[in-house]
Amino acid sequence: MQPFTQLTGLVAPLDRVNVDTDQIIPKQFLKTIKRTGLREGLFFDWRKRKDGSPDPDFFLNQSRYDGATILLTRDNFGCGSSREHAPWALLDQGFRCIIAPSFADIFYNNCFQNGILPVVLKGEEVAALFREAAAPGYRLTVDLARQTVTTPGGTSFRFDIDPFRKDCLYRGLDAIGLTLQHEAEIAAYERRRKPEAPWLFADVP
Repeated sequence: MQPFTQLTGLVAPLDRVNVDTDQIIPKQFLKTIKRTGLREGLFFDWRKRKDGSPDPDFFLNQSRYDGATILLTRDNFGCGSSREHAPWALLDQGFRCIIAPSFADIFYNNCFQNGILPVVLKGEEVAALFREAAAPGYRLTVDLARQTVTTPGGTSFRFDIDPFRKDCLYRGLDAIGLTLQHEAEIAAYERRRKPEAPWLFADVP
């Protein structure tokens, strides 16, 4: 998993509340277990008109947001089912940070496991960012170590984050990465345990 330290990136605003995971990545795109190629399904029902043509009013269809790495949105983002394809699709699109007043719990947890930083700011702070984000090329700097979001004008908003999650994301460690930090100890235990309980290792070379 790619570490997250500091990010200065283009902001894409999605001014909607209660964005659920079925809107983030509809069910027809859940047939794969690969984490790539899902950007084509991201917000699919909002990106397309009924005739299948791109909706020019939706931000993903606007060239001004090409390369955006920060998604700015509203309350309760990621509600609905627990599908991990939702953060996969956002990451495949290029988003490394999502800023909102609140997130659904499971989606919030899944973001950390996939290298995305979900930032919770106060409602009035998010509202201020939405007003500024109307300007073309609007960028923010997100500093994980300092736990701040800084505007081009120098205003900084501080966010809270669990210290364990912060450390894992900063070092690029998901659950597997954390386990592999103890690979030598695990191997030593298996060598010691195998003669004691060989039936547990019947299928282990």
